[in-house]
Amino acid sequence: MTLMLEKDAREDLLDRGYSRRNLGKIAALLGAGAAVNSMLLQPAFAQQQAARGIKGAVRIGSNECWAGPFPSGVEAAAHAASFGNWYDPDNYKGDLISTVAKVEGIPDSHVMLWPGSGGPLVSIVAAYCSPTKGLVTADPTFESAWRTADYMKAPIAKAAQPVGKGSDVKAMLAANPNAGLYYVCTPNNPTGTITPLSDIKWLLDNKPADAMLLVDEAYIHFSEAPSAVSLMAGRKDIIVMRTFSKLFGMAGMRLGLTFADPEVQKRIMLFGPSAGGLSITAMACGNAVYTEAGLIKARRDECAANRAETIAWLTKKGIPVQPGSQANMFMMDWKKPAKDMQTALLGTPEKVQIGRAWPIWPTVSRVTVGSSDDMAKFRAAVEKVIKA
Repeated sequence: MTLMLEKDAREDLLDRGYSRRNLGKIAALLGAGAAVNSMLLQPAFAQQQAARGIKGAVRIGSNECWAGPFPSGVEAAAHAASFGNWYDPDNYKGDLISTVAKVEGIPDSHVMLWPGSGGPLVSIVAAYCSPTKGLVTADPTFESAWRTADYMKAPIAKAAQPVGKGSDVKAMLAANPNAGLYYVCTPNNPTGTITPLSDIKWLLDNKPADAMLLVDEAYIHFSEAPSAVSLMAGRKDIIVMRTFSKLFGMAGMRLGLTFADPEVQKRIMLFGPSAGGLSITAMACGNAVYTEAGLIKARRDECAANRAETIAWLTKKGIPVQPGSQANMFMMDWKKPAKDMQTALLGTPEKVQIGRAWPIWPTVSRVTVGSSDDMAKFRAAVEKVIKA
């Protein structure tokens, strides 16, 4: 197993306090997705299985987009598929990097493409955490970083996520003033709330000089909030992550991005996955949709309207909804076990599949914002279960 790690990676891990016995386990972590699922994160794998779409259900549980890629992306992917006998027949990778860099206003060298966003998140934790340099996040938030750090025996500190607000960055720093990695998801998953750019800058300026700040912007296109990309200039201690899985409707196509200084990108890749690659159909689709500013705005506006209509209805029914979401999700409090309500909604004639709860808030469900029709069926199902 240790042969899966390059010599530089092995030496780096040993220097950070890992034993040679640990190397095989970490190599498995950084290997193919099947190894990660079966060996790394059994709770995560169970949750993934539970969140799989159920045939015939209204699927508003996994933060997928209710619509697929924009027409320009579908057309581009179909065209690329005709050249599927070649690995990269026409510089699809370079074209996508240049397009993304131009839109974001950063050099091409600061853009890295990944087959999804799960892999780089694991690699970043592996690159910057250790038995002495831990991870700090909000709670609740996207748990992949937690699970990776736990697997690697790195300390984990969590700061409570304020209801209706972004991450409490001062509480995060206080939770571990000597961490290796600080993780901010904004808009946060599962709350959809924004951490102000000024707060992110405060954390960037006040964290330990040798620590890395990771800003996960998977849902940024659903919001009009400014990106942390603007904080990257001249710095080697911040990484910004993106994905095409959310607003762009490409979850099944597996395409993600990291933005960072080239030296940082090189370090992440030192712990990058040993298997997998980039599909030319995904890259072609991504290249076509990333510049569709008008369609991005229209989809964002549609999501906001569907979210607002449903939250207003729930509020009228006396069901508390946490405020502040600027993403394709919101958190509703049943005041009773959320897992039971999730099961009840799936059992209605509408067959609605909503998201789960987090341990810190066991009565609160995450609901993905779907199409207007999806949300109408959700409201009808909720009407039935609250009257049952």
